[in-house]
Amino acid sequence: MLSELLVTSLLFPQQRSSKSSVTKDAGIHVHNLQPSAALKSSFKKSSTPANCLAVSASHIFAAQAEKAVVHVYSREKGNQEAIIPFPERIHSLALAGDFNGGGVLLLATEGGRVILWELCTGRQISTPQSHLQPITCLAVDPTSNFLLSGSSDSNIHVWSLPALLSFSNTSSHDPPQISSREPLRTLSNHRAAITSLVAGHGSGSTNIAVSASQDSSCIVWDYHTGDPLRTFLLPSVPLSLTLDPADRAFYTGFEDGSIQLVDFFNAPGLTNPLFDPALQSTPSQPPASDHWTAPNQDLGSTLCLSINYEGNVLFSGHEGGKVISWDIAKGRYVAEVADYSTPVTNLHVLPPTGFPNAPQPKLKVHSVVKPRYESSFTGAVGDDASSSVPANYNFTAQFTNMLPRQDSNDNDFSFALTHPSIPLSLLEEGIAELASWNAASHSHTNSKTPQPTSNSVSTPFPTSDNIIPLDDTATHSETLEDENTRLRNTIAQQSRLHKRTMAKLLEWGKERAERKKHDREEEEIKQRRKKRRREKRKGKMDVDAVDILNMMKGKGRSEEGDSDGDSDSNSDSDSEIKSIPEDEDSDESE
Repeated sequence: MLSELLVTSLLFPQQRSSKSSVTKDAGIHVHNLQPSAALKSSFKKSSTPANCLAVSASHIFAAQAEKAVVHVYSREKGNQEAIIPFPERIHSLALAGDFNGGGVLLLATEGGRVILWELCTGRQISTPQSHLQPITCLAVDPTSNFLLSGSSDSNIHVWSLPALLSFSNTSSHDPPQISSREPLRTLSNHRAAITSLVAGHGSGSTNIAVSASQDSSCIVWDYHTGDPLRTFLLPSVPLSLTLDPADRAFYTGFEDGSIQLVDFFNAPGLTNPLFDPALQSTPSQPPASDHWTAPNQDLGSTLCLSINYEGNVLFSGHEGGKVISWDIAKGRYVAEVADYSTPVTNLHVLPPTGFPNAPQPKLKVHSVVKPRYESSFTGAVGDDASSSVPANYNFTAQFTNMLPRQDSNDNDFSFALTHPSIPLSLLEEGIAELASWNAASHSHTNSKTPQPTSNSVSTPFPTSDNIIPLDDTATHSETLEDENTRLRNTIAQQSRLHKRTMAKLLEWGKERAERKKHDREEEEIKQRRKKRRREKRKGKMDVDAVDILNMMKGKGRSEEGDSDGDSDSNSDSDSEIKSIPEDEDSDESE
């Protein structure tokens, strides 16, 4: 069964309202979207600005507002794992690498730097101060080869992640005067601060990125070359962005709480409009019919957007504290998912789980390694930086299955090397070989070792007489045959003993069943006798009661007659009544 989760984060004001219905200090919530909508878990002590939340398969990372710390939460344990301090305030977070394994957390600082933290090694490096103002948003492409950073200075830098993570200060294919920790290129077509930035879902050289700016425009980029593909003029300042799963369109949120759909393929044509030279130089405006608003809703600014796996439901988080779902096909408001009464700053729809025959993750990260700053990786060009891996560079994670075999020859050595433990076949072979050599050594020693004399001196070292030569195959074969015969006899004895034990157990079981059956039959006979005795006693009591009633009626009639008849009837009735206990006693005796 498929399972899909939605992670939300909140930004609490400095003075919280006492009327707020939000759980106290619960700043991060995990909702179930599939198979049924419900709140799954919550994490406390977090107040997260926009673009400051990153989620992996094992952890949640939240940069705190007005603080230079990042809170790390364990999804497996459901608690706060660590509080990591940094030298500057963090304005944006992004995760690069494997979602299920050990990745790299990217942190955008107030001073215009990007910090890279390897979660499974603790290695922390930093880029030079490339932006003049704080970095507001980060985006990583699906291949984790490129990083895009947008800043309040209206510029977007494109970085090479492998070059940033390299142990060498300069790249081998670059000239010596160019540092590998400098941006590959800068995208500078915007005229105001960058508010949001997203990368496409493709892994090829034609993948795109979309940026939103306070100049009320969105630009689609080919970040591999730095060329702008399309420019869209919007009716208001866009605050948030998200891309369609198939990169057919993007969605942006405005200050009034409305949503704008920008479809790349609404224009007729046979070619991809993004790569049409005739459209690249002309800005365009999306149609008003693709502008969505929620009726009778005071939502506040749209601070964050996210889309589900199928691409048919859009989720928006608003300043008023509500999370809204939109029907993309119909372009209208659907329902209210949650209401926190405080700004919702981040939304993340996680990849669904539960697909049949889905590949299992190779690594499992139980806890992150706290960052360890290494100044040797941030030196200027020309510093004597070593390109070798440091001696204390350790990777901490758990392998979920056997290691993949690197060599194509399936020999015993490679099998033993890649096995999770010592193979059972190797253990059995080693034990059998040791046992055979031990038996052969004893027999050979008894036959060839001379008796010690009074003049001989004992020595703990072996001599040539009690060492079996490697070419003595006949003695070794005879020893193995004797050992096999002894083992077969032992197995036969154990088998016969097992059969006798099982036969005895079956015999005892049958006797016990027969005994239970006999006891049950005796109990049934006793119950039937008691029942017949009770029925017989009840029948006699009924007959006696009828006789008593008849006598009482006769007594009433006799009272109306003469006194003599009355006395006779009374004496008769008394005698009959007195006879009743005698009958009962006789019945009891019977």
